[in-house]
Amino acid sequence: MATQSARPRHELTEGNIAKTLFFFTLPILAGNVLQSLNGSINAIWVGHFLGKSALTASSNSNAILFFLIGVMFGVSMATTILVGQSIGKDDLDQAKRVIGSSATFFVLVSVVMATAGFFASSTVLAWMRTPEDALPFATAYLRIIFLGIPFLYLYSFLMMSLRGAGDSKTPFFFLIVSVGLDVALNPLFIFGWGPVPKMGIAGSALATLVAQVVSLTLLVAHLYRTEHFLRIKRNELHYLRLDATILRSLVAKGLPMGLQMIVLSFGMIVMIRLVNRFGSGTTAAYGASLQLWNYIQMPAFAVGQAASSMAAQNVGAGKWDRVDRVALVGVGFNFVLTGTLVAIVTGFGPHALALFLPDAATIAVAQHINVVITWSFILFGVTFVLSGVMRSTGAVIPPLLILFFAVWVARIPFAYFFLGTLGADAIWWSFPLGSVISLVLSVAYYRFGGWRSARMLAPSRATPADAVSGAPAARRIR
Repeated sequence: MATQSARPRHELTEGNIAKTLFFFTLPILAGNVLQSLNGSINAIWVGHFLGKSALTASSNSNAILFFLIGVMFGVSMATTILVGQSIGKDDLDQAKRVIGSSATFFVLVSVVMATAGFFASSTVLAWMRTPEDALPFATAYLRIIFLGIPFLYLYSFLMMSLRGAGDSKTPFFFLIVSVGLDVALNPLFIFGWGPVPKMGIAGSALATLVAQVVSLTLLVAHLYRTEHFLRIKRNELHYLRLDATILRSLVAKGLPMGLQMIVLSFGMIVMIRLVNRFGSGTTAAYGASLQLWNYIQMPAFAVGQAASSMAAQNVGAGKWDRVDRVALVGVGFNFVLTGTLVAIVTGFGPHALALFLPDAATIAVAQHINVVITWSFILFGVTFVLSGVMRSTGAVIPPLLILFFAVWVARIPFAYFFLGTLGADAIWWSFPLGSVISLVLSVAYYRFGGWRSARMLAPSRATPADAVSGAPAARRIR
């Protein structure tokens, strides 16, 4: 007998929006917390037992990892939106074609990236001006990270596809498995025990790789065991072929969304390159601050992702009044949740930073960084939420331009221009500047822009009735 997961549900298009969005967001937020806790625990092992050079190595390598995730983020988001619109419109065939084409695309691209990145690791790290004492550690760490890219991409793809279908709980359950394995294997692989050799910082990366492979395997097995409605059955292997229409949409819409993450992540790489000029101490303080920032930005990321999935299903169902209310509720959640975390980190920051940093001087630098920057994440969170809702229709270019302007026209030039007079403070103050600019531009486009008339698939697939009625073409994805 088929289980509940074998039937599409429409919980995101019905009922109280605040309650639905809240409970849909919770597993995503909890998953983000788990992932960040995992990264923080790894950083504690590395920073306290392997030294500042190893922590600097992981900070530089993780900046590259964030960039790599951003490369495929757009296609994942395009998949999420298309699946969400398909489920909202009760079009299971469309949803499976999206899943199959996307899965094949992810496999092909991730294998190429993993191969190229493995051999280019040392060159990329040298370009980032990774300190000499950290370069050997960073190279070993990053090469294993690249080996795990195919598994990371497929795992993320499945999680985001399930969220697009209205299920945020299943990805969270298997994320618990991944994080639990990573936490348990980190000290084992770092320090060695019995037949397991001591691998140092490379062991930390290997633990993450093993955890992802195991969790991905279990997730796929679960989807088939429960007869999930998105699974590709043996007689449906034709869905794995690259559908030209779907692929064009994934690339045309996914590329700008991916570029948003690339703009942000590459900007972070440039920033850490600037920070590296001030030595390992400042870089270690910045790396420790990044660990806390992960937690502060979690609510905005989680609410933004949840709002995008929820809005996509309502776009597919043609319930536009709910789309606007999703945006307003999401922004409200961001102010409450992000604001609370900013207050906590500001008040108790030194105690948290002591978990990652061994000396008082470096902790003082990190606390100064937090005081200058963290409050601006409340404003930047509004941009995440509004962009998530606007992307749900297929409006992907304006959010990209807004982010590009905030990061590359405002933040980075400010940091470079005032570096000589303000020193490292020029880097820290560039973050609030970018947040304010992105907030103003995002609110303006949401209020006055044409995002409601955007669409995910080509206009030729819309029916004549859409053109006659003047309904937004995003309502129809077939």
